[in-house]
Amino acid sequence: MDRHQAIRNTHPTVVTINSQAEAWDNDGNVVELDESLIKTEIDKLQADYDAKEYQRKRRAEYPSIEDQLDDLYHNGISGWSATIKSTKDKYPKA
Repeated sequence: MDRHQAIRNTHPTVVTINSQAEAWDNDGNVVELDESLIKTEIDKLQADYDAKEYQRKRRAEYPSIEDQLDDLYHNGISGWSATIKSTKDKYPKA
């Protein structure tokens, strides 16, 4: 998971982070990083990412907007709903 995002989430004064994960505030002062807060935040971000796997899979399988509009035109709302439902059923919300 993104360590830089975890640092920014847990240390709101941080504006700059280098590749070694040293951080500075807006005035150029070094910000002391609390590794336990960062670790907890990384775990939280990872859990959130994992919980949304079904969304990523659905997004990849839904027809394009153009195809969905065409489906609506030719098959009405019930036809379009059936198309969308098949993807939702394949990847249920966790």
